[in-house]
Formats: sequence, C-alpha cells, structure tokens
Amino acid sequence: MFDSYDDTIFAPATVPGTGAIAVVRLSGGRSLEVADKVVHVSGRALRDTEGYRIRFGTVSDEGGDVLDEVVVSVFRSPHSYTGEDSVEISCHSSRYIVSSLLRLLADAGARPALPGEFTRRAFLNGKMDLAQAEAVADVISSASAMQHRVAMTQLRGGYSAELGSLRASLLEIASLLELELDFSEEDVEFADRSRLRSLLEKARGRCSSLADSFKEGNAIRNGVPVAIIGVPNSGKSTLLNALLGDDRAIVSDVPGTTRDTVEDCCVIGGVLFRFIDTAGIRESSDVVESEGIRRALKKASQARIVLGVVDAFGCCAAGGDIADVSESVRAQVELILGAVDVSVQKVLILVSKSDKINVNKIVNIVNESVLSFGIKQYGVSVVPISAKEGFGLDNLRIELTSIASRGISEDGVTVTNSRHAAALRSSADALSDVIAGLDRGTPGDLLAEDLRSALDCLGSITGEISSDEVLGEIFGRFCIGK
Repeated sequence: MFDSYDDTIFAPATVPGTGAIAVVRLSGGRSLEVADKVVHVSGRALRDTEGYRIRFGTVSDEGGDVLDEVVVSVFRSPHSYTGEDSVEISCHSSRYIVSSLLRLLADAGARPALPGEFTRRAFLNGKMDLAQAEAVADVISSASAMQHRVAMTQLRGGYSAELGSLRASLLEIASLLELELDFSEEDVEFADRSRLRSLLEKARGRCSSLADSFKEGNAIRNGVPVAIIGVPNSGKSTLLNALLGDDRAIVSDVPGTTRDTVEDCCVIGGVLFRFIDTAGIRESSDVVESEGIRRALKKASQARIVLGVVDAFGCCAAGGDIADVSESVRAQVELILGAVDVSVQKVLILVSKSDKINVNKIVNIVNESVLSFGIKQYGVSVVPISAKEGFGLDNLRIELTSIASRGISEDGVTVTNSRHAAALRSSADALSDVIAGLDRGTPGDLLAEDLRSALDCLGSITGEISSDEVLGEIFGRFCIGK
C-alpha cells in the first residue's frame, strides 16, 4: 500500500554497476531540501535553484570523506515528470556509491519509493491519464520497433484522445436523455431517436473494433506466435535455427527427434516474433512422441501464423514417378491444412530443400493441393526455401513482417492491455443494451442508466473513474524507479 503522497521519495532510476553513471531520483515537496543536506554545491543552495538547471556538487559520507562528484538536475513543480519538485542526482555507477547515496537520502528525511510510485504521482497530479501511465511500462519494456511505436502512440495521448472523443459523444447523448427527465411531464424529446441510434451504433462499433484489436496488440506486445509444423524430417528445426541465427533446436535425420515444442523469439523487420518448433506430425505408437504430436497440433491451432513445411526433396529422393511425388506432397499439404483454421490463421506453405529439386513443379503441385482443399478464398501462400543454404529466407521474412503488420491501424491506436479490452467490450455490451432499449421504446431514464454504464467502462481505462485497488494492481507491476 502506498504511503502518504506528502512524503518525499527517492529511488535509483538505473541499475547500479551496469554503466558509467547511475541516476537517483527524488520527488516531493522537500526534494530540494533533502538534496541540499546530501549534496554540497558552491554558491546558491539547491533549494534556491530555478527549474531546468544542472548543478555540480560533491557527496560526502557520514565520516566527512568525499563519496563522489555528482551532477544534480533540478525540476520545479508543476514542470516535472511527477508534477512535484523533483531532483535527479547523477553519480558514478558503483554499487557502493549508489547504496551509500540512498542511505544518506533516507537519513536526510526522504523515504524509498514503492514500485510505480513516481508514475502514480504523475497520474494523480494530472500529468498523464491512466492509459498513458500504463504505456510508460510498455515503452520501457518494448523490444521491437512496432512495440515501441504502439506504446509511444498510447503514451503521447493518441489512444486517450480516441477514447475521449468516444466519451464526449456519449456524454452529449446522456445529457440530452437526462434533460428529458426534467421535462417528463411535458413529454418532450430533446434527443432525436434516429440520430441517437446512429451515434450509438457508431460508438458501439468503435468500441468493438478497439476491443478486437487486442488480439493484434497482444501479439505485438508478447511476440507474434508462429507455429512451424510438418511431417518428421521436413526441415522444421533447421528452419527455426536459421530464423533465430542460433542452434536452438536439435537437428537430426532420426524421425521423432523433436518431441516437445521449442520456443524462442527474434525481431524481424521491427516486429517481435515468437517461433514455436513442433514435433513432426505422423501416426506413432510411441506414447511420448504421440503426446508431442498432440501438443504440436494444439500449438498450431493457437498460433496467429502457421509455417507448414513440406519436404518435397524427401519425396523425390525416395524414387517413384511424378504421380507418387505428387501424392506425397498432397498428403503433406492436407495434413498441414487439416491442423489449422485458415479462416482466422495465416498459413504459409514452405517448400523446403528447394535448392535440390525442380521447385516450380513442386510449387504447382502444392498450389493444386491447396485449391483442392477448398480454401482458395483465404489465400494460402507458397514460399520455396532452403533453410540450410539460406535460399528464400528473405522472402519468408518479408511475408512474415507483412502479415504481422496487417490489422494495425495507421495511427497506431491498438489495444495492448487486457484490462482495456475487457472495459471496451463491456462498454460495447452496454451500448447494445441502449440500442435494444431504443427499439423497445424504453423510457429515457432507463436508457441513460445503461449509457452511464458504458461511460463508466470507458472512464475506467483513462482513470477518470478508478479505485485504489485497481491503481495498486497497475502500478505495483512497475519497476521501483518509475
């Protein structure tokens, strides 16, 4: 639980011992007073320094010996991150120096900050809304260009502006409905019902589309899940290692080597992907391998993108005429397509070991197999590759990046937070109730109640309506210095 917000707090903003310098932050009404007790500067005291000024000073330990030379940045309320008087002390990154400095600040009257307390104060002091505050953690943890772009859009208020526009239109409707209550005896309608229905449907549609974008946003935040499936020895593990640039999966000619899923992440084209190598799909009497195949099929059904690897070279090397090869390729394609839902998943059929075969002939067979499966409208793509030689991998990376970018709006307004998605769905449901009430001729006071419910749901996202319990859960996940 957070202590009094009248306290002056401090915390390291960097990890000691990991760079040339460390930064220790102070925030609160006595920040400059506390800093004056710890940092010795020449001339004017820190408490007399204007905001946005940097001062040089020294810090001495309890015995009076110089601990370090430091640089102090001064920020005055309300023009600081937290909206309070704030100080940032930059010292050398020695763990001993930082721990000694923290001890001196505590002795001078400040207290250690709790997780997320700096950002929580920024929210409470009106420096940002709750959605922006949550985006701070996403910006810090972003591991790809797309994660960073979406998080920055939210941090800079683009997402909040969208929600604000929605709330403003609904507030206008609610005020008109509630105004009718004051004139109920005159039976006056201030809100035109046809226009009202149109506005409500538009708002509900936007809430639903934002909530639906969570599927894309969650994939961006945690890595777009990509399952690699196929028959044993088709080149799945070799492909995973080639994409990751590391020998992450064991490669062997022995069928059934991969018995459990192997997962790892890498960034391609500014997008974080989470690749999942799976057990080869085949009939097996081995209990362990069968469990691996079951898990492979489950992972394939959950992935946003499925890479179905077809071993055409193995078919050709086994001998037989083109009819035998065609039958084997078709069987692999049908096995892959039977394991996925092409209406919601994007499937790329990868013709592996393409440097060793007549690739055009095999690609034609694969395309014919896809068409015969009856899913032409979903557009399954075929990409020839050789993971071992690197052939076709650049084309595969381009395809992956293109697929991952679909569904992300140009303005970057995408929901990445499950709390927000749930609130948006609840708001859309409440608006559906209002629309249904309009169709039934429900009185305006009851319509206004459902409309207020929708407004409360939207307000909970930006913090216009919030509880200490929710705030504690959100900011408790932050790092100490933020």
